[in-house]
Amino acid sequence: MTVLDETPREPTDTRGRVAELLALREQAHRGPSDRATEAQHAKGKLTARERIELLLDPGTFKEVEQLRRHRATGFGLEAKKPYTDGVITGWGTVEGRTVFVYAHDFRIFGGALGEAHATKIHKIMDMAISAGAPLVSLNDGAGARIQEGVSALAGYGGIFQRNTRASGVIPQISVMLGPCAGGAAYSPALTDFVFMVRETSQMFITGPDVVRAVTGEEITQNGLGGADVHAEISGVAHFAYDDEETCIAEVRYLISMLPSNNRENPPTVESEDPEDRRSEVLLDLVPADGNRPYDMRKVIEELVDDGDFLEIHERWATNILCALARLGGQVVGIVANQPQSLAGVLDIEASEKAARFVQMCDAFNIPIVTLLDVPGFLPGVDQEHGGIIRHGAKLLYAYCNATVPRISLILRKAYGGAYIVMDSQSIGADLTYAWPTNEIAVMGAEGAANVIFRKQIAEAEDPEAMRARMVKEYKSELMHPYYAAERGLVDDVIDPAETREVLIASLAMLRNKHADLPSRKHGNPPQ
Repeated sequence: MTVLDETPREPTDTRGRVAELLALREQAHRGPSDRATEAQHAKGKLTARERIELLLDPGTFKEVEQLRRHRATGFGLEAKKPYTDGVITGWGTVEGRTVFVYAHDFRIFGGALGEAHATKIHKIMDMAISAGAPLVSLNDGAGARIQEGVSALAGYGGIFQRNTRASGVIPQISVMLGPCAGGAAYSPALTDFVFMVRETSQMFITGPDVVRAVTGEEITQNGLGGADVHAEISGVAHFAYDDEETCIAEVRYLISMLPSNNRENPPTVESEDPEDRRSEVLLDLVPADGNRPYDMRKVIEELVDDGDFLEIHERWATNILCALARLGGQVVGIVANQPQSLAGVLDIEASEKAARFVQMCDAFNIPIVTLLDVPGFLPGVDQEHGGIIRHGAKLLYAYCNATVPRISLILRKAYGGAYIVMDSQSIGADLTYAWPTNEIAVMGAEGAANVIFRKQIAEAEDPEAMRARMVKEYKSELMHPYYAAERGLVDDVIDPAETREVLIASLAMLRNKHADLPSRKHGNPPQ
């Protein structure tokens, strides 16, 4: 029998210490001051904590190192040591799945990065990699903290190193919600996706003042590195939105389409859209005449579950479309030529855009469906001098290197080297289908006839009549819809109305595909 010790004990101050801790946490949670919060809102921007609340499921955020403060001295820093040191780090869930996040707090040192600030980011990045969960950065910072000198620069180096180590392992998403200048811009550039908000977010290596001093050019911050510039011209931003709320909601949607890491498959969902739904409208959407344009987005909308898809780089390199969607509840990446823009040709920017998308899909176990209607590569001196050969090779390399299920569908034109590059059977597509309107050839019939029958056309009494006859002959002999199928280059010629059913059944068959690459440290892709 145990005898209880009834000796009186000295009173402890545990309750007082807990109250003190709670007060410190509340102070850190409030931020520097109400005035700083009002100034942030006056700029049309949310605070870091408000952004995290929008991103994560309610009540799930667990903060890390909330009471961290910098140790720097000099330049007035010793008198100003706010909690969090200007960055909020932690984890929570998005639709029940773990997601790590860090958010710059512009109210503290303008969100500038110092040693303690960087150490917090390093820690949360390491945690995300170890846990195998997506990492979202909510960027709103003024670059390196000048008062801390080289220590701040070293902090960026640690971030870049971890971005690279996490590449292809966990999804990394950068959300630009304020300025991002100098070396700080390289971290978003190393991540998988970049979101921007118009008017309030900018990215550039050298700002307008430096540009003016060096080149004499006058330009605003938004004109130099705003959301529309990077979404339409540079291709740095994958998405651009008018407000933070919409932007962050789309980040949540993107996360729902991605796996947590490269060892998992993307989440599947139950779809009420019948897998065997016929799409008779496709017979009218795509003209048989190869010279008539149409909107490939409408084709994608008709094929995918509930017509819902997320287009990546919507406004950059518009002659090719890249999108995430679901077919039979399974996430797929779609690469498609866009006949409405430059007739759907491949050029330098389109090749880069599609290559990066294919690599992302392959890294995260997302099957790839390619919709072909491509007349070739864009001719021109600018393209050749700009390196269309090496840029086009990037897309070729990405497809050849991809081990995920790959299905290609030829809707109409598939000419020359562009046909080979767009995941043809000869470079490893698992299945290749074609509609009866397909034309697979080295080049268009008119160009081919002019080369092959040049002498006959020149010697004919009526050259135009002879040319027309030779074009017709070439089409009937080498470009009829079943020519490629007869030679095993197409697995089947299908009814367009049955395309959705065929794709879903094919993806189901390929779901457990396993493919090995040769043992190597890494490839050496064209640059």
